[in-house]
Amino acid sequence: MRCCVCLFQQSLQCSPSKMAAGESNSRSSCLNLTNSGPLGNAPPSNSAHSSPASNGGSMGTAGGINRSAGNSNPQSGPENGGGAESAVRSTPSTQNNSRQSIGQSGATSGAASNMTATSSSSSSSASTASTDASAAVPSLPSSPASVLVYREPVYNWQATKSTVKERFALAVGSAVFDAMFNGGMATTSTEIELPDVEPAAFLALLKFLYSDEVQIGPETVMTTLYTAKKYAVPALEAHCVEFLKKNLRADNAFMLLTQARLFDEPQLASLCLENIDKNTADALAAEGFTDIDLDTLMAVLERDTLGVREVRLFGAAVRWADAEAQRQQLQPTPENKRRVLGKSLSLIRFPLMTIEEFAAGPAQSGILTDREVVSLFLHFTVNPKPHVEFIDRPRCCLRGKECSITRFSQVESRWGYSGTSDRIRFSVNRRIFVVGFGLYGSIHGPTDYQVNIQIIHTDSNTVLGQNDTGFSCDGTASTFRVMFKEPVEILPSVNYIACATLKGPDSHYGTKGMRKVTHEAPATGTKTCFTFCYAAGNNNGTSVEDGQIPEVIFYT
Repeated sequence: MRCCVCLFQQSLQCSPSKMAAGESNSRSSCLNLTNSGPLGNAPPSNSAHSSPASNGGSMGTAGGINRSAGNSNPQSGPENGGGAESAVRSTPSTQNNSRQSIGQSGATSGAASNMTATSSSSSSSASTASTDASAAVPSLPSSPASVLVYREPVYNWQATKSTVKERFALAVGSAVFDAMFNGGMATTSTEIELPDVEPAAFLALLKFLYSDEVQIGPETVMTTLYTAKKYAVPALEAHCVEFLKKNLRADNAFMLLTQARLFDEPQLASLCLENIDKNTADALAAEGFTDIDLDTLMAVLERDTLGVREVRLFGAAVRWADAEAQRQQLQPTPENKRRVLGKSLSLIRFPLMTIEEFAAGPAQSGILTDREVVSLFLHFTVNPKPHVEFIDRPRCCLRGKECSITRFSQVESRWGYSGTSDRIRFSVNRRIFVVGFGLYGSIHGPTDYQVNIQIIHTDSNTVLGQNDTGFSCDGTASTFRVMFKEPVEILPSVNYIACATLKGPDSHYGTKGMRKVTHEAPATGTKTCFTFCYAAGNNNGTSVEDGQIPEVIFYT
């Protein structure tokens, strides 16, 4: 469906019923305009000149219309001549015919040529203003106010006016319409087609411009937003964006994210991404997910804050590749799926999967090359771990700044390992998310360790999080980060056990341990207090005073 704007000579006519219906025949919906003066400008005066304006002349519209130095006839204009109807008076052709040079002996002809002589009254024709300018000289006041002043037109002043009353004080509320009908390159056609605008959206735009009425619904909000942007009506844009924000849900977050990126609405896009972070699984399962474009898919996959396991992200990416292959009229073979996924495949963090998840899914999908499958299996099973082409940085479905506490005040040498786990019990005063531990490394220089880390709920003996991985140390007394694949939620006043089982040579260890360690957030002053206690049973000698697991890395 298309819209068109028709220019007629008699009156302003707009048929909302026709516009809404879209005129299912060959004629498009139309906006009819009069032919007596520029849109939004007061009708011209009947005389070839007028009394001087106190401000030195009135300014032309954003479309570039210049006016005379004096005020217009006090009986004309929207305030005195019938409101909106009298404000819409002419087409560009009549404006061009009524341009006159206002002469006076001693006046600068260059300045005068920039001005438009005003003319308008039901009892006079435009030819009255075309008479010899010298005939008008005697009636001009002999005062310095006859100096002509030209002001540069301001583009899109309508954007600063939020109500119809403010807009009609100068011109109709769209700089684009103003330029189309009043500008120096205004059209002279009697019909203007708007092929990419839906009739319902155009009607919503007109209603807003002429009555401040906001008519937005789920079916029309996106087309109305597009129309408001196309015709530079930011106040209506804001209403559309606000409507979308209020109706943002997990099942439409991907669809709205695509539209927000298309229409350059960064605030809406940010809200969509936050919603996807919080409800990743539901958002990926929504029907609209497979309709997004590749750039949007990559923008999501590269985020560190998605709250879902990596194997589910891979499954969602494969579903999207199926749909994209069909859109490109390709057979959904593994080769074509890899082709349409392009660089987004490298954003799947395969090293974060368990070996069982990888073996059951990605390894058998045919999307990865044999070389990639072998290197990932080696990454899962051997130490030192070989380099892989995929990101191994954990996703943390949290915002804010990473924090850490250290429970030892001194480092000593030799702590041995024989297959027994180092364990320490702890609790906190507020809810946090533990993302990893800092561990001591070898006293014999650069070395690789194999390690399993766990967090266990003490009362139920349930493993809440674990990771079989490894780390390389440089032989110093520093701590080395070992991260969980997913954040582990720690509730206040609940006992947990931090556990680390290392395979490798003797290492450094901590001493002069502290039972209570407090972390204070620099920005807010919020305090997170850790309380450490002895973990009964086999613990390889680690206690509150001495041992391994010197550091806890967390988010609040």
